[in-house]
Amino acid sequence: MRALVLTEPRRPLALLERPEPTPGPGEVLLDVRACAVCRTDLHLVDGELPDPKLPLVPGHQIVGEVLAEVPQPGQTPRFARGARVGVPWLGFTCGKCSYCLSGRENLCDAARFTGYQIDGGFAERAVADARYCFPIPEGYPDLQAAPLLCAGLIGYRTLRMAGDAERIGIYGFGAAAHLVVQVARHQGRRVFGFVRAGDEKAKEFALQMGAEWAGASNEPPPVELDAALIFAPAGELVPAALRAVRKGGAVVCGGIHMSDIPSFPYSILWGERVLRSVANLTRKDGEEFLALAPRVPLRTEVNVYPLEEGARALADLRHGRFSGAAVLTPKRA
Repeated sequence: MRALVLTEPRRPLALLERPEPTPGPGEVLLDVRACAVCRTDLHLVDGELPDPKLPLVPGHQIVGEVLAEVPQPGQTPRFARGARVGVPWLGFTCGKCSYCLSGRENLCDAARFTGYQIDGGFAERAVADARYCFPIPEGYPDLQAAPLLCAGLIGYRTLRMAGDAERIGIYGFGAAAHLVVQVARHQGRRVFGFVRAGDEKAKEFALQMGAEWAGASNEPPPVELDAALIFAPAGELVPAALRAVRKGGAVVCGGIHMSDIPSFPYSILWGERVLRSVANLTRKDGEEFLALAPRVPLRTEVNVYPLEEGARALADLRHGRFSGAAVLTPKRA
């Protein structure tokens, strides 16, 4: 099979022929139909995340058709052959530690992640632990479903961390933000979009997706915010967001990597403002979000690239050349 492979950080992905993976007990073999591209994939390629499995097939927003499942001894398969399933970032947890036993499996120290410690979906075939796969909701074609599996899931968890905030600011209007704004509006919240200064295309996209106001990240919003969600990996946005939220408000950082946060005066944190991060996701997040998506209903904006153009998709993501999400599709003879 063909796969895009990271052989070494800070080197381009290589399109290679590899043996088809073989599922072990409790795993499914998937025919990959689509795999969305995430900024985390960029962080991996750029060497900003430590100790990836090497060589590595990235990609953790996989939509695939079940070709086979090998159940654990004494158990029945979870999925029928031909079922359409999604594979998210969280690929394994121990199930025994204090985090797992308290509903916080996303913090498990033994966790392994798809496209990081486990080969992912930038390939024609993939293997995944069946316990960490989700059925794809009806009504979502493969391309539109793929971004739900990280951009949607992490965005949903980030929004949940904002509590019952009514006025939400979103910094960085990419794949996650364009889904979060739809959920927030569905919940009756007001959304204010923040984009790079001078990026009129991103500003227009934020308004099109449901933000009632959009402006540059260094601008104050027209009203005090109850919470701010930061998806751009730019540490300098943290002080800007703290200045934009009211007393008692929250700033939630939704990315796995961020540049250093510059020093800031205590006065913009004071007043019981909260600054927190979001780490990974739980399976409960996935079940809740994928049940919610058709009720909104969520609309995903996708930019399609064939597998062999994965490097171009990553470059376009890096330079903000598209709105919404990029999705890779394997081409077969």
